[in-house]
Amino acid sequence: MNSRLLFITNGHGEIAIADRIAQDVRALDGAIAIDHFALVGDSRSAIMREVGPRQAMPSGGLLAMGNLGNIARDVGSGLLTLTYRQRRFLKRARGDYARVVAIGDVFALLMGLTVRAPLTYVGTAKSVRVAPYGFFERRALRRADEIFVRDEPTAQRLREQGVDARAPGNVIVDLFGDEDDPRADAAAQGFAPVLAVFPGSRQSSYPDARFLLEVVRRVALHRPHLGAVVSIAPLLDAEIFARGFREDGWEVDELSDARIPFALRQNGRVVARAWNGPIGPLLSRAQVVMGQAGTANEAAAAAGVPVVAFERSRDRKTTWYRMRQHGLLGEALAVLPGDPAQAAAGLDALLDDEPRRAMMGVQGRERMGRPGGAHAIAREIVERLQ
Repeated sequence: MNSRLLFITNGHGEIAIADRIAQDVRALDGAIAIDHFALVGDSRSAIMREVGPRQAMPSGGLLAMGNLGNIARDVGSGLLTLTYRQRRFLKRARGDYARVVAIGDVFALLMGLTVRAPLTYVGTAKSVRVAPYGFFERRALRRADEIFVRDEPTAQRLREQGVDARAPGNVIVDLFGDEDDPRADAAAQGFAPVLAVFPGSRQSSYPDARFLLEVVRRVALHRPHLGAVVSIAPLLDAEIFARGFREDGWEVDELSDARIPFALRQNGRVVARAWNGPIGPLLSRAQVVMGQAGTANEAAAAAGVPVVAFERSRDRKTTWYRMRQHGLLGEALAVLPGDPAQAAAGLDALLDDEPRRAMMGVQGRERMGRPGGAHAIAREIVERLQ
């Protein structure tokens, strides 16, 4: 019996979601062979075998909402050729897989249909709270024989429109809460309050991290124990982060610690440390998250940690991505100005407002929903394969 499974993802956060579902699939049935085809980005999964052509694009996959600048840059970098090669790979894979699991937007679903195998769709971004599925998207969804979306109001709207969708739980809630790492105590040692800094996982994370640490530096001037832990995503380079911080006047202490590669000092005081590990341990220790990320910001909200993002004029995501994220997270996310002085003042005010932070935590848990979605989806996939 063919028990091969192909995950197709369309974004960095979607790769993490695929890996999480694949872990549960493997736990339920260790005989299932699991492959992964990343249309965008890359991954280092211990569960899935990487297949198919891929290539880094300037946008990092952010092509929604008519972002013509990102589209033009990606096309100039070979997007059309890459898409042709990816479709050709999927056509050649016909007959190789018992089921395809497409994770992301409808483009991932349409690419998955090329394999002509039974298809499970896991929608990660669309929600009636900010951007419901449109007419043509719903037509595409009906071609999947199993549909999961991120929240029950969205599933209910789709069912009313003739699409058999379910929402057993938001997989993002399951991503980072399973395991702790005691090394995170060392990363946050001496800091009160603790800020978790999530610059993201794309190339724009390097300048974003420099901006975020400039905000931290300003707030730390009159908060003698405040400190930040800077998360370095798996495919990014700690040395590039350290080099940028040196250019900004930080004293950088390189450490012989795989989890904590360097620390940042200002006038002899350690103000921040880098963290080269999963973000879950940071969420259990942080009072506030400063994030220009996508999935990591949502994971923080799910954990009940207030999230602060910033409207940077150079950030091409700002006009639509933060709007979308704010619509999804509600008051769990505070969006502050991109000017460092104004950003520092806004963060300072939030740190002094404990009732507001508590309210943000409650709202985040409500908006993100209950855990268990990954296991429920994995169980359905395994049952259909069997």
